[in-house]
Amino acid sequence: MRNGSKRGFTDKGLRRLHDVLESHVEAKKIPGVVALVSREGETHVEALGTMRHDGGGPMRRDTIFRMASTSKPVAMAGAMVLVDECRLRLDEPVDRWLPELADRRVLERIDGPLDETVPAHRPITVRDLLTSTFGIGMDMTAVGTPIFAALFERGLTPNGPEPMPAPDEWMRRLGELPLMRQPGERWQYQVSNDVIGVLVARVTGTSYEEFLRERVFAPLGMDDTGFHVPADKIHRLPALYAPDPETGEFHVWDEAEGGRWSAPPEFQSGGGGLVSTADDYHAYFQMLLNGGTHDGRRILSRAAVELMTTNRLTREQTAERTAMATANVHVSHGQGQHGGWGFGMAVRTYRADYAPVGQFGWDGGSGTATYADPHTGLTGLLLTQTGASNPNSMHLIHDFWTTLYQAVED
Repeated sequence: MRNGSKRGFTDKGLRRLHDVLESHVEAKKIPGVVALVSREGETHVEALGTMRHDGGGPMRRDTIFRMASTSKPVAMAGAMVLVDECRLRLDEPVDRWLPELADRRVLERIDGPLDETVPAHRPITVRDLLTSTFGIGMDMTAVGTPIFAALFERGLTPNGPEPMPAPDEWMRRLGELPLMRQPGERWQYQVSNDVIGVLVARVTGTSYEEFLRERVFAPLGMDDTGFHVPADKIHRLPALYAPDPETGEFHVWDEAEGGRWSAPPEFQSGGGGLVSTADDYHAYFQMLLNGGTHDGRRILSRAAVELMTTNRLTREQTAERTAMATANVHVSHGQGQHGGWGFGMAVRTYRADYAPVGQFGWDGGSGTATYADPHTGLTGLLLTQTGASNPNSMHLIHDFWTTLYQAVED
C-alpha cells in the first residue's frame, strides 16, 4: 500500500520483498510474518501466513507480537524522559534510588567463586545503566562460570523457567551478587535494561508501564503496546514457538490464552517484556528518525535521541559486544554485526552487510527485528512468532534486510 506522493521504494523491489518473505512461509519454516517498511512518506505492509504452524487464522497487520529484546530500544525512552527533565543525571550515582547497588563488590576474576571479590572502584551511575556497562549482565565471555549460572538460578533473566519476581525482590536478589566487571569497564547484555525499569518506577513513584504509557505510548498512539495482552485482545496474540534445534519441529513455548503475557506480570521487563504491533513500533522508530517529535508533539529532545541512537561505547567497553556478535554464532545465528551500542539499541559503526553506518535498532529472540536508518530515512520492522532456538527466524531477518535495501528507490 502506498501512502503519500513520494516514492521510497521501487515496485519491483517490493514485489521481490513479498516473494522472499512468502518463500520462508511456504517452506513451512515460519508459520507467519508481519513486515512493515517505510521511507519518504511511503509505507508498505506484508502480512503472510497463519497464527499457528498448523493453521488457524491468518496473520494480520494488527497481530500482537512478543517483542522480546526489541523491547530495549522502546522501553529506554522512559529513562530518557527523566534525563530530559533533570530528574535523572547521566553521571550521578544510582545509590539514592537503588540502594541495593550501593557499595558494590566485584569478582576478582570472571570465572572465580562468588565470594572472591574486591571493592568497586566507584559507584554505579545512571550512564552505566543506560550504556549497559554497570558491571553485570549476560556476558557471553562468561558462559559456564558461577556468576553466569547464578543469574539464571536467581530468576534474574526473562528467559528462565519461572517468571521474574516482583521488582523489589528482583533487586534484592541482584544486590546479593557481586559485579562481574568494574562499573563502566565493559558492555554486558540485558540486565541493565531491567534495572532501568526499576529505576524509572522508583524515581516517578508509579509503575514502569504507567509512566511509559503516559509519556511515550499514549502520545505516540501505541495503544497495543504494554507488558501484557488484555483479554479482549488475546485473540490477536499468536502462540510463540521454540523450534527443535535439530529437527525444526514446532514446540509451543508460550500459548496466548493462559500464557505469560495473558495477565500483568510481577516484573515489567524493559529488557524483553513488551508486546506490540508493527504500526505501534513504527510510530516509535519514526519519532526517533524525526528527532524526537510525533505529529508536532515533542516526546524526547533531539539531544536525547542523538545520545540513544549513536555509539556510546569506547573500544575497551566493546569487547563483549564484539564477542556476542562474532564468537557466539551458535547463539546469535549471525546477528549482531553492528559494532556499536547506544542507549538500549545497536548502532552500526562499520558496514558489515547491506545496512549503512548509523542504522540503529535491535533484534529479539522471539523472531523480531526493528531498525531505522537516518542515512536513507528507512524504517523496517519484521515480526514473527518463531523463536531463535534454530536459525530459521534469523535467516528470515537477514533475507528481509538484504532484500529491503535493494528495494530503496535511488
